[in-house]
Amino acid sequence: MTPSWADARAAMLLDPEIANLNTGSFGPLSRVVFERVTALRHRLAEEPMDFLLRRVPDLLWRARTALAEFLHTTPERLVFTTNVSASINLVASSLELSSPGEILLTDHEYGAMHWCWERAARRMGLTLRTFALPTRTEDPAAIVAAAEAAITPRTRLFSFSHVLSPTGLVLPARELCELARRRGVLTVIDGAHAPAFVPLSLADIPCDFYGANAHKWLLAPTGSGFLWLGPGNEDRLAPLHVSWGYHTTAKHLDERDEFGSTPRTRRLEFEGTRDICPWLTVPEAIEFQAALGYDRIRTRHRELVSHVRRRLTPLTGLIPATPESAALSGPLMTYELEPGYDPVRLRQAIWDARFEMPVIERPDRILIRTSTHFYNTEAEVDRLADALPGMLAASRRNP
Repeated sequence: MTPSWADARAAMLLDPEIANLNTGSFGPLSRVVFERVTALRHRLAEEPMDFLLRRVPDLLWRARTALAEFLHTTPERLVFTTNVSASINLVASSLELSSPGEILLTDHEYGAMHWCWERAARRMGLTLRTFALPTRTEDPAAIVAAAEAAITPRTRLFSFSHVLSPTGLVLPARELCELARRRGVLTVIDGAHAPAFVPLSLADIPCDFYGANAHKWLLAPTGSGFLWLGPGNEDRLAPLHVSWGYHTTAKHLDERDEFGSTPRTRRLEFEGTRDICPWLTVPEAIEFQAALGYDRIRTRHRELVSHVRRRLTPLTGLIPATPESAALSGPLMTYELEPGYDPVRLRQAIWDARFEMPVIERPDRILIRTSTHFYNTEAEVDRLADALPGMLAASRRNP
């Protein structure tokens, strides 16, 4: 029997005093995932040699194959990382591109990743350029057209977010990568939000590198991310840490080794002794939501975000900033505020009212964002809608 949403919520570790509307930043854990990662850490603590040398190889390969199946790819293409920032930095810090030329980003990339590519461009003697996305469009073709106009003969690499952090806009990743490939441009996708946010099949996206988190919508422990190596890019990167695995005598670089990796992936992901229990718990995170039904969860996402729209859109001072099109949106809904609000005071007001919800400062506007996963309720959204006018009034700048 399929669990009810009330039962699914009860299976989560949630503070009963706080309405957590911010899976988009960090996902909470289910009880079963917390118990599993805690049990693994208990064994690591009591007998580290046995755990790291004897138990980890099978557990790591199990995690790699489970994640590969979930992402519709093969395990030898997956490198485990701490998070998407580590994934993108691994690419940006070692990739070599010909200069002169440029790295191209959208104008909605995550700030830390913009800095990452800024440093990479400086290292390689390239320039960094951004182009404006048509964020209020309901047509994916308009986004592709904007990228096509932005790519020039100088463009060496195009990096973009699969799901935009500020607005939740889902970019047409396959079409953007096909465009870049036709123009001879490498693609690096920041998929921070994508796993469990959208149906993600890496086999269908012709990018060169794809990095993502498992600690957001997939609800895996903090410290679980991955980098996918697109065909033809297996030998383009150097590890951020030189450790065991840097040199190998193996003849078959993409076959499972005795460490739960392949010689190629071990070279990139092994950083010496560390706690990799979050990686090893990814299968439990996948299985937890699979038991609820991923299609069913996505239907629930639509129900909740529709309720957010019904309750928040009529409020004075809020301007919807996320498309309604199912092809361009998901369970993350953002509103632009009219001018005149103090973001610091608004953040405090939101927290004082016991909501977890970010206030995002863009160069030209302030946004508030809700991220409703299956464990949220209409009652939490209703409480937010009732409280938000007062919070906005309290955060008005003095005239």
